[in-house]
Amino acid sequence: MAFELPALPYDYEALQPYMSKETLEYHHDKHHKAYVDNGNKLAAEAGMGDLSVEEVVKQSFGKNAGLFNNAAQHYNHIHFWKWMKKGGGGNKLPGALQKAFDSDLGGYDKFKADFVAAGTTQFGSGWAWVSVKDGKLAISKTPNGENPLVHGASPILGVDVWEHSYYIDYRNARPKYLEAFVDSLINWDHVLELYEKAK
Repeated sequence: MAFELPALPYDYEALQPYMSKETLEYHHDKHHKAYVDNGNKLAAEAGMGDLSVEEVVKQSFGKNAGLFNNAAQHYNHIHFWKWMKKGGGGNKLPGALQKAFDSDLGGYDKFKADFVAAGTTQFGSGWAWVSVKDGKLAISKTPNGENPLVHGASPILGVDVWEHSYYIDYRNARPKYLEAFVDSLINWDHVLELYEKAK
C-alpha cells in the first residue's frame, strides 16, 4: 500500500489565528509530502511497499532508521491533521472520553497541564501523546518521529513539537503553541474515534 499525502480536512485558513495558512502550507505540502515521497522509496527498497503504514512503522523500528523516520512521521501526520479542527479544543469532551480522562488522567485540567508539560519538556524535535496502553490512558512524549505504536500502545491524541509545526506562528514559545492546541484546536471527535477503536 503506497503512502499517499492526504488532503487537509479543512481549508488552509481554517485554523487561524492558532495555526496560520503559511504554517499549514509548509508543514503539509512540503514536510509531510517529503515523508510520503521518501517513505515510498525506502519502503519499496526494503520490500515493505505492500504493507500498511502501521506495519511498516512497527517492522522498521530499530532496524531501518531512514524508513522508520519517514513512515512514522507519515503515520503521525495522517492523524495530526485530523486531531485539529476549526472551533476545536476546550474542555467539552464526549462522555466516554470525559469518563476515561477523569479516571485515568485525573480530569481535564490535570490532562492539560501534563500534556503541555510533556510537549514542552521534549528536548529537540518530537511529539507528546495520549495513548491507550493495557486498557488505560497514559500521557507520554517521544523523540523525532517515534510514536506509541512501537511501545505497545495505541495513540489517540498527539501534538507535533517539531519547530516546523509552530515556529512561523509562535517563534520559540512552544508552551504557548501547546496551550493554543489544547484550548482551541483539538478535534475531540477524532480522539473519541481512535479511543473506541483502541479499546
